[in-house]
Amino acid sequence: MISYMKRGGAFYRNVWALMLPIILQNLITTSLGLIDTFMVGSLGEAPLAAVTLANLPVFVMELVIFGLQSGSSVLISQYWGKRDTDQINRVVGITFYVAGTIAVIFALLMFFLPVPLMRLLTNNQNLAELAAGYARIVGFSYLFNSITGVYVGAHRSMENPQLGLIIFSISMGTNTLLNWVFIFGRLGAPALGVIGAALATLISRIIEFIIMAAYALINRRFRLRFSLLLRPGSALLGSFIHFSSPVIFNETMWGLGTSLYKVIMGHMADSTEILAAYAISGNIEQICTVVIFAMAATSSIITGREIGAGHTDTVYDVCRCLAMLSFLCGVTMGVFMIVFTRAFLAPVVYPMFGLSAHASQISTMMLTFIGAILGLRAFNSTNIVGVLRGGGDVRAAMMIDLIPMWFVALPLASLFGLVLCWGIFWVYVGMIMESVTKFFMGMIRFQSRAWIHDVTIPSVTVT
Repeated sequence: MISYMKRGGAFYRNVWALMLPIILQNLITTSLGLIDTFMVGSLGEAPLAAVTLANLPVFVMELVIFGLQSGSSVLISQYWGKRDTDQINRVVGITFYVAGTIAVIFALLMFFLPVPLMRLLTNNQNLAELAAGYARIVGFSYLFNSITGVYVGAHRSMENPQLGLIIFSISMGTNTLLNWVFIFGRLGAPALGVIGAALATLISRIIEFIIMAAYALINRRFRLRFSLLLRPGSALLGSFIHFSSPVIFNETMWGLGTSLYKVIMGHMADSTEILAAYAISGNIEQICTVVIFAMAATSSIITGREIGAGHTDTVYDVCRCLAMLSFLCGVTMGVFMIVFTRAFLAPVVYPMFGLSAHASQISTMMLTFIGAILGLRAFNSTNIVGVLRGGGDVRAAMMIDLIPMWFVALPLASLFGLVLCWGIFWVYVGMIMESVTKFFMGMIRFQSRAWIHDVTIPSVTVT
């Protein structure tokens, strides 16, 4: 029954070699993100809740960029399997243009309309005003981060995840240091509080962009060819739109849906405590899920590479192995999360963040729910982001990702939290139904093998 797991040492070494830099990158960025949250949280629950609120539009924009990366990776990983770097240049060029345009739009909205934007997310006037000052500055940081993310994502699809580890580790380390300087007024700088956190983010994103640009100029493994970046060709442009647009729509709607969970919380009684607890639990969740998301990213690389190299007869068993590895990782991390939360976080860490007793109880409840379904979430992530997208089955992946959220989980969370006013516990009951529904839908599609597609176009056909 588990013969598909017997793939030999070389296979597992390759999986680990791809996963490890991604794990380290995510671990470093989420750990430093937790430190940043601690710094802001030391100012009080209101500043912490305000930063969480202000990052909702940024979160949606990040997911749009991630959608671009994921959509382009469908093509890049398969072209990498064929070692067709000309086509990869063209894909990267298209992605640069789209990501840059989206980032400019978001930055302008957050600069000129920060207060109306924040008022859409909460009915707490104090939080909206505090969040607006942060949003006005931090929006511009993603003008730089979007381009860096596209370039790093392309290298990850070409089996070079170490680049992201280096660049984002430097960026996050810089951000943490500058947070300490600008939030609290160290080294002669004024104490700017929430505004200082936004300024630190902007400067660190500029630095990561400079590092990326310098690397692009000297890198020989994959050279940017500006003639190809500027001329993608009509055939490839059509292919990019065909495979990327469902992924972009998928990530945008998924990000909007995830943000609506927070909007629901922002309109509940005790919204400040709930959002503060959500900020803490979200950072802990990210640390505990770094292996899972690394597994999904690795699965996308391997799936696309295998199909691009013509190994369509064996890719199903390869992906079964990857999905099982992800599920086992999720179960293990879920058990760890629950035990660690109750044994260490609740009695030791939460008081360090200045959380009230009620907010601490909410955060513990949130992490318990997350840990209980982490195995299902791990399978869903690898199946949707890794296998289905890597195989070019982007429309099925989109449906499986969005239907459970928009037609099951969000209606239930809204009903329980805003209509029946049953409290945050029942909101989370509604939220976890997303993962449960997604698991059964995804399993049916995975077993059908209908997701295996070669999506590449020979370079000679491009005009």
